[in-house]
Amino acid sequence: MRVGIGNDHAAVEMKNEIMAYLQEKGYEVVNFGTDTNESVDYPIYGEKVAVAVKNKEVDLGVIICGTGIGISLAANKVPDIRAAVVSEPVSARLAREHNNANIIAFGARIVGMEEAKAICDAFLGAEFLGDRHQRRVDMISEIDKRNHTL
Repeated sequence: MRVGIGNDHAAVEMKNEIMAYLQEKGYEVVNFGTDTNESVDYPIYGEKVAVAVKNKEVDLGVIICGTGIGISLAANKVPDIRAAVVSEPVSARLAREHNNANIIAFGARIVGMEEAKAICDAFLGAEFLGDRHQRRVDMISEIDKRNHTL
């Protein structure tokens, strides 16, 4: 599985450790984030990962900023992206199983390293359950189509 990862300056160290962790687990990881601690704008990196997921350059995405909120908001502006910001593994798993989230977001200033790894494991190890959840995901897509001006 190819996983896109993106981050801002607040999450460089966490991104690097998560990348190594995922690579050790056999994932191919594509780095779309910054590699310096100089201040950058998180929307750039949320969009980069979201576009890569949308264009099927990667299968799923992991995005990290200080809280996970801003970068997820940016990613969710890309059509067909469902980026869920979480701070623990159960929500990460359910975001994938129930909402067919294709990007997970979390905050380097909110979760510790081991929790971040557990979030990635839960998200990447889960599968969309479909069935009644598909109807709801379709409803989200319809909202996006009705309100998106391209």
